[in-house]
Amino acid sequence: MRALVIKHDHVTEPGRVGDRLVEHGYELTTVTVVPESRHHAPNVEFDFPDADGWDLVVSLGAPWSVYDDLAIGSWIGGELALLRKAHHLGIPVLGVCFGAQALATALGGSVEASPRPEIGWTEVETEVPDLVPPGPWFQWHYDRCVLPPGAVALARNTVCTQAFRAGRALGVQFHPEVTTAMVRGWVDLGGAEQCVRHGVDPDELLVRSRVMESVARANARRLVDGFLDQVAHAAD
Repeated sequence: MRALVIKHDHVTEPGRVGDRLVEHGYELTTVTVVPESRHHAPNVEFDFPDADGWDLVVSLGAPWSVYDDLAIGSWIGGELALLRKAHHLGIPVLGVCFGAQALATALGGSVEASPRPEIGWTEVETEVPDLVPPGPWFQWHYDRCVLPPGAVALARNTVCTQAFRAGRALGVQFHPEVTTAMVRGWVDLGGAEQCVRHGVDPDELLVRSRVMESVARANARRLVDGFLDQVAHAAD
């Protein structure tokens, strides 16, 4: 089984989600949209693979906004087209944070600024704990999804919808893939200043992330298992 993983920046990896997919027998093909040398000028040219022929598509997070055309340029249009076609073909899609926002936009929804950012480990209110466990989940975002027509919210908190389903697609606002190394990379790449600006101690965030590693691994496994069993293969 072949899974296409869309990696938007050089820090964010498939992580725990990718590990669990491999354990389920998926062969991951990862494409990186914005190389490290262009991180601060992400309006690159990028040709996305065609959606046809994949058994699964995963769209990961990114430090940018889906709607910020000035910053990211035209490549977002190619990703939205890929996600839209995958959905039309019945190919399962998992969208994570930015990927969830891109998925919502591709299917007719939109993205807007959140009333406040979320940075750190939080629990969510879930209606389907066997698919979307309550957490704690790692969050780092400033935007939120406006759900597309027909999508069903599965989890939420006071800030935004935290998980939604649309057919064989699942979008989650949090980061099930996260590892401490990824958090450290985000902190080092300008995230420390963001944390301080919003009252979060970046050193405490890293300590908390190390403490949460076993919990994060277990939650990621449950989410991926639930996604495969209840969403990706629901129509089989």
